[in-house]
Amino acid sequence: MCPSQVFRSILALCAVAAVEAAISPKVFIIDYYSDEQDAWLGIPEFNLLEQNITLPGLSMMYPDIHCTSDGSVCQLVAGEGEINAGLSTFALTLSPEFNLTQTYFLIAGDAGVNPEVATVGSVTFAQFAVQGALQYEIDAREKPENFSTGYIPQGATSVDQYPQYIYGTEVFQLNDALRQRAITFAKTATLNDTASAQAYRAQYTNVSDYAPALTAPAVIGCDTVTSDNWFSGALLADAFANFTRLVTNGSATYCSTQQEDNAVLEALLRGQLARRTDFSRVIHMRTASDFDRPPPGESVAENLFDNDGGYDAAIANLYVAGIKVVQGILDGWNDTFAAGITSQNFVGDIFGSLGGSPPFGPGSIFNDTGAPQVSEANVTTATTTTTTSDASGRLR
Repeated sequence: MCPSQVFRSILALCAVAAVEAAISPKVFIIDYYSDEQDAWLGIPEFNLLEQNITLPGLSMMYPDIHCTSDGSVCQLVAGEGEINAGLSTFALTLSPEFNLTQTYFLIAGDAGVNPEVATVGSVTFAQFAVQGALQYEIDAREKPENFSTGYIPQGATSVDQYPQYIYGTEVFQLNDALRQRAITFAKTATLNDTASAQAYRAQYTNVSDYAPALTAPAVIGCDTVTSDNWFSGALLADAFANFTRLVTNGSATYCSTQQEDNAVLEALLRGQLARRTDFSRVIHMRTASDFDRPPPGESVAENLFDNDGGYDAAIANLYVAGIKVVQGILDGWNDTFAAGITSQNFVGDIFGSLGGSPPFGPGSIFNDTGAPQVSEANVTTATTTTTTSDASGRLR
């Protein structure tokens, strides 16, 4: 055996040893800021502060991964906005401290919501995630008179033309069979509601299109739009709803709006191409904290600056509904979830990077076979620091 072959064999053995020594979570919860993080702390089911692992590349505000003592459940607080969230998630996927090949990722954040689809306090599970702001933008005061909005798909010359310039992150489709199981688990929860949420949604009476806004909080399946721009108002919301239908060939219904998730999904998808994650094990959950447009008699600015009536219920329901999903996966691990939930639909991005042909967009750019994956022997290393917590939960 030549020296190069010996070296490769040693690398392969080291890679196997590193995977065996790594923490192998069954569920990884992804949150974005402190209130979402705290919803999972001090709960009776498990203690996420039993292991606190500092990873290179995470947000400066949230540099630690939190895990239970056995490593079965972990939490990443990725930071807010697409750049923070994407970089933090990708740093996690490449960390040799974790074996994520069988891990289920539960995206668990609060979001704005479309009152034509759902109400504040509700828990939404998406199959499609659309990057709504990845478009041309003209100030609405200067748009052509025959345009309904100042947002135009990239490369297009009208608002109803499919984007001609495709970057790859415009649309992700998730495993619907897994989503339906998550919805079933979450529906066993008794959702939190508050007086402020009830007063907030009551403002949407007497408008037939807003009938869903007047209902009690519920668990529903509907789709999500990612935009770093925190938008408000019926005109912008309708523009993003129209783009959602357009870019998914009519398959998706715009329901929730948030600032991070397409970036997180891209990181997890690239993680699979690096043989680090399984994209078919991603669950998208967002709880509704505010409406994306004002009620009758209120201005768009008022809706934007004073719209937190559903916030407390939304944060509470991250845990109330999310814990049912986590427990369902843990309880059914040996019988069902360890082997994975077989998808009956396309799973992946608009490029078809994981194989198959997307039922939206121009079709696979990889002839339905998917993008090349890295060699299993190509393993990176990083320095990490592990801390523990005392009984009060303080890090030391």
